Amino acid sequence: MEKPFTQTRTFKTLLNQFQTTYTKKDKIVSAEEAVRMIRDNDTIAVGGFASVGVCEEIAAALEQYYLETGAPKDLTLMFAVATGPGNDTNKGLNHLAHEGLIKRIIGGHWGLAPKIQKLVVENKVVAYNLPQGIISHMYRNIASQKSGIFSDVGLGTFVDPRNGGGKLNEKTTENIVRLMEIDGKEYLYYKTLPINIAVIRGTTADTNGNITMEKEALTLESLSIAMAARNSGGLVIAQVERVCRAGTLNSRQVKIPGILVDCVVVARPENHWQTLGEPYNPAFSGEMEVPMDAIPAMELCCRKVIARRAAFEIKPNCVVNLGIGVPEGIASVANEEQILDFMTMTAEPGVIGGLPAGGGNFGAATNATAVIDQPYQFDFYNGGGVDVAFLGMAEADRAGNVNVSKFGKKLSGAGGFINISQNSKKVVFMGTFTAGGMKYEIDDGRLIIKEEGRLRKFVDKVNHITFSGSYGAKSKRKILYITERCVFELGTEGPELIEIAPGLDLQKDILDHMDFKPVIREPLKRMDARIFKPAKMELKDDLLNISVEDRITFDHDTETLFANLAGYKVKSIDDVNAIGDTIARLLKPLGRKVPAIGNYDQFVIDADLIDEYAAMQQTLVENYFSKVSRYTTSAFLRMKLGDALEKRGVPPHIYESPEEAHGFLKN
Repeated sequence: MEKPFTQTRTFKTLLNQFQTTYTKKDKIVSAEEAVRMIRDNDTIAVGGFASVGVCEEIAAALEQYYLETGAPKDLTLMFAVATGPGNDTNKGLNHLAHEGLIKRIIGGHWGLAPKIQKLVVENKVVAYNLPQGIISHMYRNIASQKSGIFSDVGLGTFVDPRNGGGKLNEKTTENIVRLMEIDGKEYLYYKTLPINIAVIRGTTADTNGNITMEKEALTLESLSIAMAARNSGGLVIAQVERVCRAGTLNSRQVKIPGILVDCVVVARPENHWQTLGEPYNPAFSGEMEVPMDAIPAMELCCRKVIARRAAFEIKPNCVVNLGIGVPEGIASVANEEQILDFMTMTAEPGVIGGLPAGGGNFGAATNATAVIDQPYQFDFYNGGGVDVAFLGMAEADRAGNVNVSKFGKKLSGAGGFINISQNSKKVVFMGTFTAGGMKYEIDDGRLIIKEEGRLRKFVDKVNHITFSGSYGAKSKRKILYITERCVFELGTEGPELIEIAPGLDLQKDILDHMDFKPVIREPLKRMDARIFKPAKMELKDDLLNISVEDRITFDHDTETLFANLAGYKVKSIDDVNAIGDTIARLLKPLGRKVPAIGNYDQFVIDADLIDEYAAMQQTLVENYFSKVSRYTTSAFLRMKLGDALEKRGVPPHIYESPEEAHGFLKN
């Protein structure tokens, strides 16, 4: 394939040019020496995520050097998520918000760097907003010298060339996104560009430039950015906390190999906080786990009401994504209701499991199970790996479109919103019904609106299409819009009103404050009164109280029976018979035996019922199962149930993981 761009400088040339600054064996330089290597018109890609992994030492040095010398100028700035404090404080990418220093910006999420936003709104720079996942993947494609990315992510949104192609102001005229058709299907083509300077961050570097990230909350796309710059003939500048002698790092801990790194800058402690909210939290880096019960519950307010209603959409063993803002409350509610163990929460920068952090620490997670690179997280997301996504909602319209990216002079950017909302199996948009001074009261199960907000959020047409209602409706997925006073579901004719809060009047409190009349589904349900009471909702009981009929399914494509018994409690012989009878009703009409697999995670059975349960399983094996496997993380249950089955001549085949159980069926 033809290379997408011409390399503007070679690694060898740069080494010769800057040999007075560092040698091959010692790449440690000052921040000022590092930023002096940036040339006019360079494209600079900066890592970090919101307030996590901020390259503060380098950003501050670049700003100071520019203000003192006027160089470098006319840079192109590229980021998946802008780093910053969310206000005008000179932190993160706010340092670079100078007309003349920056000529063009290609960014995913902009919300935490308002000074950068201002340059765009005032038409002082060329600016594009692309999906965060696209930018994250773009670095990989640049590294492998690909000319662009083909993706359906962004179709129907403001990124679609038919809706602006991601351009953010009048100064921006060049098209960098194209609509293409391949085999009768529409795709967007995102053009790549060379990276001249990569600015990334780690914890420890050796003098050869090998970098580890043991104290970082996220690994992000640092490796991809470094490779993109290296293979573009550019430079990689890394900010770290400390330096060690070459050859002393554990090779399995090295995240960025030294062959990619040109300069290492040791930051001052105040410029290398783990997040802008905390100098260091060992629970974010996996150094230790903290007790979850030490995390305080949210006070009962609109945000909690919305999070509580949204939590009813969680099912056992689901993979969840949490967006920034109101959706952050889901983590707090799930922890308070003690249902975290029944789901896996994730966030787009790469955290899996644990409790995603909110506020100034958003992007990190307490007690995460794993932290992976951001491009891989978006591989998982784009492929439909998320069962339910909880996302913010600033505006929604009669077509079901949602805007979270741009409102007048406020530019937040799409971030990962487009990737996630377009590809998750279920999507829940969350936000208050109106904005701007709404006053309310929550009184023992009822919501009382005291003063309406000045700004309507359910409008005739959104300002920016971050989620396409028509595209979403075609997917046949469940898509909800949850507010503190009502719930809508996306249908073929737009949002349908399906629930209203107790104590509210449909006309006065809902319809009078919308620019359009929604489809109203009859009968109109009342939102659960527990949502509006200060006591715990005891959602754990609801989550696990799934009927046996809903837990047991037969997949005709794979000819396999699935029994989801996670969290199921067998307290009587009726419970035993219910499982056996349900399976028999499903399989008897087939007239043949089929393979079966059972999920027994957190399955509970009274000790005196184990033999009866094993007898029921024996009958199923004799009549309906050609092969059966089971899995649970409980060693005690594997032993007790396994012994009972073996006594009846039934091979238990009980494994610790679903992968092992599925593997047995395939062999």
